[in-house]
Amino acid sequence: PAVPRHTNRLINEKSPYLLQHAHNPVDWYPWGQEAFDKAKKENKLIFLSVGYSTCHWCHVMEEESFKNKEIGEIMNKNFVCIKVDREERPDVDKVYMTFVQATSGGGGWPMSVWLTPDLKPFAGGTYFPPEDGVHRIGFRTVLLRIAEQWKENKDALLENSQKILEALLHVSEIGVRGQESPPPSKEVMATCFQQLSNSYDEDYGGFSKSPKFPTPVNLNFLFTYWALHRTTPEGARALQMALHTLKMMANGGIHDHIGQGFHRYSTDQHWHVPHFEKMLYDQGQLAAMYSRAFQISGNEFLADVAQDILLYVSRDLSDQAGGFYSAEDADSYPTTASREKREGAFCVWEAEEIRALLPDPVEGATEGTTLGDVFMHHYGVKETGNVSPMKDPHQELKGKNVLIVQCSLELTATRFGLEPGQLGALLQEGRRRLAAARAQRPRPHLDTKMLTAWNGLMISGFAQAGAALAEQGYVSRAARAAAFLRRHLFDPASGRLLRSCYRGKDNTVEQSAVPIQGFLEDYVFVIQALLDLYEASLEQSWLEWALQLQHMQDKLFWDSKGFGYFSSEAGDPSLLLRLKGDQDGAEPMANSVTVTNLLRAACYSGHMEWVEKARQILAAFSERLQKIPITLPEMAQATAIFHHTLKQVVICGDPQGEDTKEMVRCVHSVFCPNKVLMLADGDSSGFLYRQLPFLASLERKDGKATAYLCSNFTCSLPVTSPQELRGML
Repeated sequence: PAVPRHTNRLINEKSPYLLQHAHNPVDWYPWGQEAFDKAKKENKLIFLSVGYSTCHWCHVMEEESFKNKEIGEIMNKNFVCIKVDREERPDVDKVYMTFVQATSGGGGWPMSVWLTPDLKPFAGGTYFPPEDGVHRIGFRTVLLRIAEQWKENKDALLENSQKILEALLHVSEIGVRGQESPPPSKEVMATCFQQLSNSYDEDYGGFSKSPKFPTPVNLNFLFTYWALHRTTPEGARALQMALHTLKMMANGGIHDHIGQGFHRYSTDQHWHVPHFEKMLYDQGQLAAMYSRAFQISGNEFLADVAQDILLYVSRDLSDQAGGFYSAEDADSYPTTASREKREGAFCVWEAEEIRALLPDPVEGATEGTTLGDVFMHHYGVKETGNVSPMKDPHQELKGKNVLIVQCSLELTATRFGLEPGQLGALLQEGRRRLAAARAQRPRPHLDTKMLTAWNGLMISGFAQAGAALAEQGYVSRAARAAAFLRRHLFDPASGRLLRSCYRGKDNTVEQSAVPIQGFLEDYVFVIQALLDLYEASLEQSWLEWALQLQHMQDKLFWDSKGFGYFSSEAGDPSLLLRLKGDQDGAEPMANSVTVTNLLRAACYSGHMEWVEKARQILAAFSERLQKIPITLPEMAQATAIFHHTLKQVVICGDPQGEDTKEMVRCVHSVFCPNKVLMLADGDSSGFLYRQLPFLASLERKDGKATAYLCSNFTCSLPVTSPQELRGML
């Protein structure tokens, strides 16, 4: 329709998710004072709906309920309705998700919460169908019952909401309880390894039956565990679990074999049928993990997967100004003539489509074999579709195929009488043709919001891949994105980060009227990115900015009473709780990553107060780390880095010299989690020499690039050959 029937206040927002709801018959407000004042003035309850633009069930609830005129009228008459994009406001999301999880035993999006006019939650859930069903109460019924309660039992409801808030405050307190020292690293590491080992799927990799998430934090823990226990059977098992999981994921349907990149998670045990949205934070972390896996194993297959992810991000999630977009949706129109979107439509195939695209006879193969036969065999394509009806409740994938590699190149080659090398080329040609055909389909929605934290994770992905794969182009892409953050998401006057910016009408970068200030995770992931970028590029300006941001993070978020950092700043009256987080999930928890950041920053600055802060965070989370470290694998591996003390690898040499570059490449080729790399270029007026006086005493031996291995600013004897350096590492 040319002219929408309804338009609400969300039309003035920048978030793609809020704009998706701007033409609902619901009188939506964004989170803010205008909505709060209206609720107080009219003495109305608030209905808060939280989601994100690539969330499948958010779309479903919008189609069924928020676009329904009658339901819209019930909502507008009885409630002040607020819509929040959880990616813009993780602070608001976490407060109310804490409530929903505590009261319903589960959580997820869309999140639906009812609040008193002073923002205290008293009822909530996730997705509601519009009408009552056999097993579930309908949204319309819930709205009417809650409105009725507010009329009849207002005082009881208010009293109840106060009790709920007190209970939440009690539950969310994480701090030092009489225990002053960090937990013993050896035990934390051993318990975390044991808990991961017990939940590991021996056949398909991963750490749950289904659904299966990539969970890079688990893999990162296992790599660190291996590096510190290389010669033990446990160390060998840790490495095997991580590498097997990465290989199974890369062969699975969760990996987009035609369009590159990884989908968010698999609905089954085999990594086969995914939920098809692609998130930036997964691409960033997985690029780092596949690069690390290559660095350790030397297996080119793993390097190819890292490059595949970075190709996808460079092509489909990159803004021309240098930033990275947030996500690509799961749902899209199957054809340009379709009326409704279907999940996975952009990515799935019917057998006959593939046959028609790949009819060529294959030279040297058994008689009558076509390229289609070879391709379909290798990627598990079936005439009737390869998706089990159990995994397809809405019949959206009936007769369709999600490509999955179930046998090796050698097996497929033998089956058709081909050489493995020849088969590789045939499959590549098949993928190229399918990609061209897919480019004709309507694309899924792209969330062009650019988030500081997720851009940080992606910069780390490019920087770590650039170092491990010796690809300068990736390091340059990381630097371009860091320059983008500095230009569009940092305020030099106040020294503070912003949370988000947006792609505007003519591809310009836009900011909202009142910019959202950065949260803890924005600082932590950007500081990590800048430290990674310094180690990959040895450009000191990135290091200098990282240390400035660390001071700012301390000032805005540090809890001097209970230790650790709060997720959000003090002083926002609309936030009922200041939380710290309690687990590493699809993204690592900010307090986990910050421990390693603080230790690295101390090595580059000599600022020992940061080591003390790292110790205090580990102490604050001590109980959880000792009992259930599997919920905090990122922090568990940080306990080991704290315990083993980071080693400073200092290379004295001319940055442009071939001998210096060779030494740096040697450091980049070895996975060594408990070290930082720095270049002493002889410029005593430079940033590093000003920070670290001990560098002045280190010199080049016989005029050659020289490496020193230092611990607590005391150094080993100098070495000038990459072989000796590798041995030390």
